[in-house]
Amino acid sequence: MISITVTALVFGVIFLAELPDKTALAGLVLGTRYRASYVFAGVAAAFLVHVVLAVAAGSVLTLLPQRIVHAITGVLFLGGAAMLLLHKGEEEEIKKPADQSFWKVAGTGFMLILVAEFGDLTQIMTANLAARYDDPLSVGLGAVLGLWAVAGLGIVGGKALMKRVPLRLITQIAALLMLALGVWSLYEAVAG
Repeated sequence: MISITVTALVFGVIFLAELPDKTALAGLVLGTRYRASYVFAGVAAAFLVHVVLAVAAGSVLTLLPQRIVHAITGVLFLGGAAMLLLHKGEEEEIKKPADQSFWKVAGTGFMLILVAEFGDLTQIMTANLAARYDDPLSVGLGAVLGLWAVAGLGIVGGKALMKRVPLRLITQIAALLMLALGVWSLYEAVAG
């Protein structure tokens, strides 16, 4: 059974953490060059692979004693908050496929995200959330929907969003959420 609360929490955390990431920029650039639906298909498939791997890793963590899991996830969340606050924006060079076919465009989007996001903060956060909540379906659904939402925004309307909401504010909100989750996890590790 899927928990709406866990799914919504994971969606919010992953969505906010991914917005200032290079993925939104990559989606924006690809979306301006190619058919949006083709780009989204490739990007969405890559994110699905990442979430499955992250949830599997997080599920393995649940085999450890709860205090250790809370301590590990707390430290990782605090590290993630620090990474968000200290991260400087970076641009990725995106190579143009030779033609505009579905498979070429979707393949370009898939490979770009698969390589760029492997071991990324949101993948690590997804593993942490899977370990924290021991609810792989809810965590996986929330994470993949959050990543797909950011990709869709980046592909379709990234420029408009960034004009209305400062990237720095989005980053700070995501960092505060991660900080709160980290402190709460560490509290549970000590008090539990």
